[in-house]
Amino acid sequence: MPVPVYFLDSRSKSPKTSSIAKLRTLLARLAEANPDALGKGALCAIKVHFGEMGNDAYISPVLARTAADQAKASGAKPFFTDTNTLYSGSRSNAVDHLETAVSHGFVTEVCGAPVVIADGLKSNDWREVGLPASCARLKSAKIASGILDADSMIVLSHVKGHEMAGFGGAIKNLAMGCAPFVGKREQHCVKFQVKEQKCVACGRCVAVCPTGAARLGSAPGAKASIDQAACIGCGECLAHCAPKAIGMDWEVGLEEFTEKMTEYALGAVSGKQGRVLYVSVVQKVVPLCDCVPWSDAPLVPDLGFLASTDPVAIDQAAFDLVKAAPVWPGSALDGKAAAGDDKFTALHPETRSELQMSHGELIGLGSRDYELVRI
Repeated sequence: MPVPVYFLDSRSKSPKTSSIAKLRTLLARLAEANPDALGKGALCAIKVHFGEMGNDAYISPVLARTAADQAKASGAKPFFTDTNTLYSGSRSNAVDHLETAVSHGFVTEVCGAPVVIADGLKSNDWREVGLPASCARLKSAKIASGILDADSMIVLSHVKGHEMAGFGGAIKNLAMGCAPFVGKREQHCVKFQVKEQKCVACGRCVAVCPTGAARLGSAPGAKASIDQAACIGCGECLAHCAPKAIGMDWEVGLEEFTEKMTEYALGAVSGKQGRVLYVSVVQKVVPLCDCVPWSDAPLVPDLGFLASTDPVAIDQAAFDLVKAAPVWPGSALDGKAAAGDDKFTALHPETRSELQMSHGELIGLGSRDYELVRI
């Protein structure tokens, strides 16, 4: 039986309806259909991405407040949360992370609930959870204690592209966003190399590498290199390399990365059967994750908002909506793709976006068989 995925588009039709009102409608529909999901007195984690400093595509705290308001209306005690990053940046420890969240408006007065960094000050607050035998890559996942200790969860995801996953939605939000440093490193099983013929020795990879694996030679004309023993596969060098001189052995590492990521998503919802709600914002569908300190032009027009109790179904619905949409003029895909094309593969040809959904269905995370319910 198809899983219902509720949808409200971005148009403000008669009667005029705001985006805030649409999210409230979707959340109320989910809460009504799943009365035990939040629960009176339950500590409800609202999993959201606060955005890297310099990024402006993340879900605004004004929109995010709708999740906190619904949790409170259901009797729960909400808090916004995320985990510290694998790479160096504005969210690599809880102090910097909180300051970034505050600077982006995630304060109680705006978003309606406090912010808690789920894996602690230096990403050491986590526990290991077992995974079912259906998971072929991993036997267990390392999940932040703040996620595991929460009684329920609202997964609020911004749909966008990603240089390694291809597509970023609910599954990626769960997998990377609920894992501590060591869990993220376990998922990033790939290694990166420099293509010397393309390298312009700009040093950007050196500046962003968190382990010093990226190095720039001192001799005249020396190119960058990456120490394979020190590389943790975070992908920051790949995201920041303007001449596209950094790559990886996609045939070897990509499938393993994507499947491990999906299995981590299953670990993130461990023990919360029937108590996780999913809302995805299909607006500002930019080429890269909200982890990069900039935001490119959206790939497609703003499409709307999705809600479901199934992470695989909601991701498949978001993927299909973007696929059907026309390409935004002037975007990174202008002239390279059209309505009906897989935008994420067109943008990141080496990736396999839908592997998240197919593997998620295989391991029991959810179902790709969905019904889009327009409300």
